[in-house]
Amino acid sequence: MAGDSMEKLSNDDASKDPCTRRTYQVVVAATRSLGIGKNGKLPWRLPSDLKFFKEITMGTSNPGNMNAVIMGRRTWESIPPKHRPLPGRLNVVLTRSGNSNVAAAENVVVCGSLASALELLAGSPYSPSIEKVFVIGGGQIFRDALNAPECDAIHMTEIEASIECDTFMPPIDLNQFHPWSSSFPLMRFNLRRSFPLFTTKRVFWRGVVEELLWFINGSTNAKVLQEKGVHIWDGNASRDYLDSVGLVDREEGDLGPVYGFQWRHFGAIYTNMHADYKGQGFDQLLDVINKIKNRPDDRRIILSAWNPSDLKLMALPPCHMFAQFYVANGELSCQMYQRSADMGLGVPFNIASYSLLTCMIAHVCDLVPGDFVHVIGDAHVYRTHVMPLQDQLQKHPQPFPVSRQSLYNLY
Repeated sequence: MAGDSMEKLSNDDASKDPCTRRTYQVVVAATRSLGIGKNGKLPWRLPSDLKFFKEITMGTSNPGNMNAVIMGRRTWESIPPKHRPLPGRLNVVLTRSGNSNVAAAENVVVCGSLASALELLAGSPYSPSIEKVFVIGGGQIFRDALNAPECDAIHMTEIEASIECDTFMPPIDLNQFHPWSSSFPLMRFNLRRSFPLFTTKRVFWRGVVEELLWFINGSTNAKVLQEKGVHIWDGNASRDYLDSVGLVDREEGDLGPVYGFQWRHFGAIYTNMHADYKGQGFDQLLDVINKIKNRPDDRRIILSAWNPSDLKLMALPPCHMFAQFYVANGELSCQMYQRSADMGLGVPFNIASYSLLTCMIAHVCDLVPGDFVHVIGDAHVYRTHVMPLQDQLQKHPQPFPVSRQSLYNLY
């Protein structure tokens, strides 16, 4: 996925005078073998990664400021002429040749080394107006920059497909950097009188509802959601992304045997998103409802999206992968395990989705909602989400909305 971020554990250079040297962040996309290029170009095309790159290298806290991107001459030349210099950023090109054609371009400066570029950006006129500095390649620049004291963070997109490369980045020193993540946090939400829809940010409620109904219908066709104006699966259903994960024969929009297919047809042989799977596989959702109605004390009321034999066919392996339901005193509760959780963007959506699912199942089983318990395996924050989350923390949360039983007649 685009943009796994790692921050510096410690900075031995922290005492250095900031007026003589700038710190920087590295932005890179690489294969698992750390390949970053082939014949002077990117050997893949991932629109989602390009979008992430643009967002992270252009984002500033002050609209009047600008960021700088530092690159080697070959990286500069690999950018299509119509896209260079990269707009909205100061382009710093490292070359010892003193190429006047490069220097003549607007918003472009030429330096002979990374050290001289950082010193230049630390002084006038750049220091007041350049907010952040990003090193963006290529191979030799990364070798100089990646594990240096001035490197504050690394934003790395891992390319999962096996792609031949002839240019590589050095390994990341994990003694200096670590992902922004945490293991096994647990949250509990009371569904009896209110519904946990976050109030410090907008949660795409219509998207929550439409995606959940899409799951319940067993659909794997992203175009069904697109037609309803819900685009949360567009990136993973695109031609470029499917090709990048080896699903080159898959029709665009076909996500494979993801959540809804596993809920309604677990164990069935998946062919494509157009096939009729009625009566095939095991209907876990129906089994959950039958057990709640007829054997409420059963300790095996479980809904699982994790099917190891089908993972290679999925555009994206399940993140929220396992839910167990519990009946007591006329109430239905749910505990969901999520292996990987994007705290800034995905988690509020996931909480609302499984809370709604619990309420809907309780409604059809003549029970009332109890608790939703959310257990997370790897909870992480992407660097681009830090400032929005800090803004959220400054807001005073309002009481959760009161739930109405008519809400659950969607089933």
